[in-house]
Amino acid sequence: MIGRKELILFILKRIIFSFFVIIGTIIIIFFISHILSKNPAALWAGPKAKPSTIAYVIKEYGLNKPIYIQLLNFFEGFFTGNFGIDPVTHQPIASEIFYYFPNTIELVITALIFIIIIGIGLGYISAVHFNSKVDDLIRLLYTTAWATPTFLASILAILIFTSYIPILPSGGMYSPGLTPPPRITGIFVIDSLLSGNLADFTNGLDHLILPALTLAFLNFGIVTRISRSGILNVKWMPYVKNARAKGVDERRINRYHILRNGLIESNTVIAVMFGWLVTGTVVVEEIFSWPGIGKFAYNAITSDDYPALIYVVIVFTILVIIANLIADIMYAVLDPRIRLGRGIK
Repeated sequence: MIGRKELILFILKRIIFSFFVIIGTIIIIFFISHILSKNPAALWAGPKAKPSTIAYVIKEYGLNKPIYIQLLNFFEGFFTGNFGIDPVTHQPIASEIFYYFPNTIELVITALIFIIIIGIGLGYISAVHFNSKVDDLIRLLYTTAWATPTFLASILAILIFTSYIPILPSGGMYSPGLTPPPRITGIFVIDSLLSGNLADFTNGLDHLILPALTLAFLNFGIVTRISRSGILNVKWMPYVKNARAKGVDERRINRYHILRNGLIESNTVIAVMFGWLVTGTVVVEEIFSWPGIGKFAYNAITSDDYPALIYVVIVFTILVIIANLIADIMYAVLDPRIRLGRGIK
């Protein structure tokens, strides 16, 4: 019972801390948006706005009021989902973000599945074959992948799998002319399944595999390296040697003694990586024409759409904070020593 109380207290502390980090982040972004220009209304109205439009924006968002009133209005708009109107598309910014966001989640979750399978699998093989040619080859592979620029990996993936070996489409979320399924969750493949449309489902999978694999290729290295390191650290622990001395089957030792304890850090890194992947989809989504929040952010940057960009940055930041919160909680659950606040000695 004491352990459960400690865990609950730890989680509450982390949630409260994360909440104040989010508040602090929003305040910083708010002030940055005012520092970028002497006239923030001009940024919010768009680069080609007329003086009458700028005057409307000043009145609509209270930009002629004291700065602390503007900050309170900004918080009110954010927490009520009123992000304002996009000056470029003339659509509510909140609606645009909520439309594109599920598409990015679909891409990121698929990439994360590939990362878990490839990263942990190669990490285990590398640790088992420690200091061998197999180990050297795997380390070379994940180091090369980690060092490869995102745009280069994306272009090479398109060239290889759509031109030289034409087995996958080069971009988009589904084929042109295809009628998408009714929007239920916003995630194309799930909505296809829920509506019983297998043709849309297979078409969506075909378009999803290449960008997801590209994103996974660029990021699996960190999971492979940490999995390898964790397994090697556990492999020589006294309790593992003791199990071998007792004649325990090697497969049972690997499954219950080495993998279970050696992958604790990998589990927490995977949680953090979710935030990394969401914020790192900008280039991949643009090159693969994937209609997600990353492509929306890219379009906002290239069109000087500051209002949309400000809220995209806030959403990205909140996702990273939540991912770190989940990682902290997972680590505390998997390793009870963390709950006591003393760390591992």
